[in-house]
Amino acid sequence: MEQNTTKKHRDFVSEPIGDKHVSELSGIGKVLGERMEKGGFKKASTVLGYYLVVREDHEEFQKWMKEKWGANSKQSTDCYNCLKDWTATHISA
Repeated sequence: MEQNTTKKHRDFVSEPIGDKHVSELSGIGKVLGERMEKGGFKKASTVLGYYLVVREDHEEFQKWMKEKWGANSKQSTDCYNCLKDWTATHISA
C-alpha cells in the first residue's frame, strides 16, 4: 500500500468489507455515496463486485464511476486504488 494514502483508505483496507456502506470507500463522500445508494449500490461489497466483474480494469472502472455516478477522476481513482489494495490484502490469488 502506498504511503500517501488517506486514513479512510488505510482503515478500509485494514478490515473485512462486511456490511460497510459505499461511502466508506476512499474517494466516495456523502453526495456521491447517496447518489450510488439511490442507484442500488448501497454497500461497498456491491462496488467491489463490479470492480471484480470488470476484471480490475482501471480504465473500465473509472469510466463506470464517471458515467454512471458522476465521479471525477480523483474520486474514481481513489476508489479504484482502495479496492485494489483491499483485494490484494484480503483475496489471495
